[in-house]
Amino acid sequence: MPVGIWSQKKFGYAPLGLADGPVKSAIFGGNNARLYDIQPKRTMLELKGDRFAMMKAAYEKAGQEPSNTRYGYVVPSKSIDHRVFA
Repeated sequence: MPVGIWSQKKFGYAPLGLADGPVKSAIFGGNNARLYDIQPKRTMLELKGDRFAMMKAAYEKAGQEPSNTRYGYVVPSKSIDHRVFA
């Protein structure tokens, strides 16, 4: 039994709600943002043009199938024992 459910039953606590609900959002996001003086909406706007956002946009634009492009090849220095992959 998960600890949260155990303590709810033992001490009579109410459930915290949905994963993206207001209580858990405050616990895991809003409170930390205030502690570190982060403004979530402004920060999200700043992140929209970063390198990873552009990579994600290019990936989504390419379609659902991955490209499977290889970027280099490593030549093994000795023979590979393929039994370890079985």
